[in-house]
Amino acid sequence: MKNFRYPFMVLLGGAMYGTMSSFVRLIYSYGYNAAEIAFSQALLAALFLGILLSVSNFRAAKTPLSRRDLFSLLLTGGIIGITNFLYYQSVSYISASLAIVILMQFTWFSLLLEWVVFGQQPGKAEGITVIFILIGTVMAGDLLHAKELSFSWQGIVLALASSLTYAIYIVANSRVRKDVKWQSKSTLIMVGSAVTIFIVNAKTILVSNHFGYDFLGWAIFLAVVGTTIPTALFAVGIPHIGAGASSILMTIEFPVAVICAHIVLKESVSPLQIGGIVVMLAAIAAMNYYKSLKTSKEI
Repeated sequence: MKNFRYPFMVLLGGAMYGTMSSFVRLIYSYGYNAAEIAFSQALLAALFLGILLSVSNFRAAKTPLSRRDLFSLLLTGGIIGITNFLYYQSVSYISASLAIVILMQFTWFSLLLEWVVFGQQPGKAEGITVIFILIGTVMAGDLLHAKELSFSWQGIVLALASSLTYAIYIVANSRVRKDVKWQSKSTLIMVGSAVTIFIVNAKTILVSNHFGYDFLGWAIFLAVVGTTIPTALFAVGIPHIGAGASSILMTIEFPVAVICAHIVLKESVSPLQIGGIVVMLAAIAAMNYYKSLKTSKEI
């Protein structure tokens, strides 16, 4: 059970992220834009995590943070902030189904980065799991039978860029100062996220915003469910299980997104999509079962 704790944290964080696409599309109908949504999410999450950090009795780390460590954590936050903004922007140009399928490519992006940059070659279990996840992703996207798909090179590039930055975030989160307490790590990550989003979108945020009580309610919901809790879960779980396994577990975001779209946006779910979701979940479960058996034998 102890070995499953950290994978479960990453799995839960990915599932919570998966609900966001439906709610963001719903919020778009009220006239809000990607910049103010992404910025408010990150800013409020940084505030909530900062308050939690201030009332906790935990020290930031076993050893003090150097300027390099501080910069690395803020940069990691900047990466996830850009990921959210790019993905929110992509759904303005292409369908949500196509955007989420492209985003899911972070799975093999993460494994490739670990292999190329750090020489950590993925095992057979990870490789086979990725193949089945890609098959399940195409099935769950049901792209071949979709009646309306808006293809835009700009949207595709934005979604692909968000997939790559998502993979970089996972790899960075798995390696940057593992000894830092999750309260401090997640707070610094979200501060970096908010600052980066603001720098990139300062004009839009300051001039074309719709900040008010109605927007604040949505912003708090998105910040808590889609940012604060997942960021804390990832800060704890990812360093313990690594980038490769984390990227695979986080593909739970896609089936959750499909189910949430059906519930929140009343989008239809075809038998092919249900089959794809089953394939993905079965692949994830099989990989974790295999790795747990391998770990128990080593012990």
